[in-house]
Amino acid sequence: MGILSRASYVIRSKVNAVLNRAEDPSETLDYSYEKLRDELQDVKKGIADLTTQKKRLEIQKRRLEENVEKHNEQARQAVEQGREDLARKALEKKKQKMSQIEDLEAQIADLQNTQDDLVEKKNELQSRIEQFRTEKETIKARHEAAEASARVSEAMTGAGDEMENVSRSIERAKENTEEMEARAAAMDELEESGALEGALSDGDQIDRELEEVRREGEVEAELETLKAEAGDGAEGGDPDVDVETDADPEIEAELEDLKQEEGTGAESADAGGADEE
Repeated sequence: MGILSRASYVIRSKVNAVLNRAEDPSETLDYSYEKLRDELQDVKKGIADLTTQKKRLEIQKRRLEENVEKHNEQARQAVEQGREDLARKALEKKKQKMSQIEDLEAQIADLQNTQDDLVEKKNELQSRIEQFRTEKETIKARHEAAEASARVSEAMTGAGDEMENVSRSIERAKENTEEMEARAAAMDELEESGALEGALSDGDQIDRELEEVRREGEVEAELETLKAEAGDGAEGGDPDVDVETDADPEIEAELEDLKQEEGTGAESADAGGADEE
């Protein structure tokens, strides 16, 4: 082997190695699949064009058949009128149209055969494309799995220091997370107790205190009104008449206990007076 031949061989080997490293099998398979799909589309377009041409010939054939019927009618009418020359001319035109129909039928038959062949080839190509697509996805999955396995192996080879750094990062992340959770819990507790709201807004605290004082004043005023009404009832009311109220059951029970205690005290007083007499 000469020097030039060896140099050429070495260059080709280097270029081939570079291309192999740069080539992505997934991209190559996808590109091949798209090329096959393009070819399938071309075949479908060819079938569509062929079908269109066949339809045109069929339309032309129908028109010629209509002309044949027309010439038959013309020849019949000419014979009825005694015009054999016109009848002969109509029959000659009919003969020409029938000859054209025969030619069209032959062309239509050829186009139909060609169409059937193309459809069969299209179906075969489509089946191959589907099969290639399945194989392509399988190869891509295997290639990706092999790449992942290689990356994991490479990573595990020198992963000691990196894993230590990862562990420290995880610990720091845990500490930060726990701190944030504690801060969030503290903020929730302050918000529930109202301390956070009071600290954020003094005006809101003052408003709440004023509202509380107002409610206490209203309660006291209503209590005084009830006392006054009770005093009036004791002076001029009828003890046998019950006044229906919407009072609280607990309050009613306490009032009933007071009445019983007062009745018991009155009876004891009467008994004591009787003894003295």
